[in-house]
Amino acid sequence: MLLEFKNISYKYPDSINEVFKNLTCRIATPGFHALFGPSGVGKTTLAKMMIGEVKGFGGQILTSEIHRILYTYNLERLPGWSTVREHLATTTPESNKAKFEDLVTTFGMELFINSRFSQLSLGQQNRTNLVRYLLQEFDLLIMDESLANVDEVTKESIILKMKTTFSDRCFLYISHNVAEVAKFCKQILVLRGRHKNPQTVSILGQDHSNAKNLDKNSLEQTMLEIVNAF
Repeated sequence: MLLEFKNISYKYPDSINEVFKNLTCRIATPGFHALFGPSGVGKTTLAKMMIGEVKGFGGQILTSEIHRILYTYNLERLPGWSTVREHLATTTPESNKAKFEDLVTTFGMELFINSRFSQLSLGQQNRTNLVRYLLQEFDLLIMDESLANVDEVTKESIILKMKTTFSDRCFLYISHNVAEVAKFCKQILVLRGRHKNPQTVSILGQDHSNAKNLDKNSLEQTMLEIVNAF
C-alpha cells in the first residue's frame, strides 16, 4: 500500500502565494497516520486533492493498492427526515451489515440510534457520520477533525476499535491535538509551510493499540518532536 505526494505545487485561485511548492512525502503502510500542522498550512487542501475536489495543482499524487478514498469532516450533515438507524441501514452495503451493531455499541450510539440527526449533539453527530463511512467500502479514509467534538474517553475507545477492526486499511487523521496524533498514529506528516525546507517532516508516532503498551516518556518525546518540527 502506497500513498505518495510528489513535487506538489499549488496556489489558490486569485492568490499570488503558493500553498505548496514541490511538496514531497509518502505513506507506505496500512494503519492510522496523521496529517498535522497549524491552521492555514494546507491540510484540508491536500486532503481534497486526493479525492479530486481540488484540481489544477502541479506534481503527482501516486497510489498503489488504494482504489477507493473517502473523506469525512466534522461539520458534515445527514438528512434530517429519517432516524440515524434508518439512514445507516439504507446506506450500508450488504457486505458490511454484520459490522453495524458492533460499531453502534463501540461508538456509544445506542441511546440516540432512533433519533433524527438534527436532534443530536455535535459529538453524537460526529460519531454517526464516522460510522456511516466505516460501513462503506474503502482503502483510505481521510478523517478531517472527524472526532473533534467527542469526549476523550469515547474517542480513545473508537480509535482503538477502528485500528483493530480495520487493520488492513489506511487512515489519514487530520487533527490539531498533538497528544492525540502522537499517541495513536503510526506516522505523522507535519506540514511546516511553503517557506520551510523541507515543507514536511515525517515523525514516527507511538501507534498505541489494544495490543501495545504505551510508554509515557516515549509519548512525551514524540510530542516534543512534533512541536519542534515547526
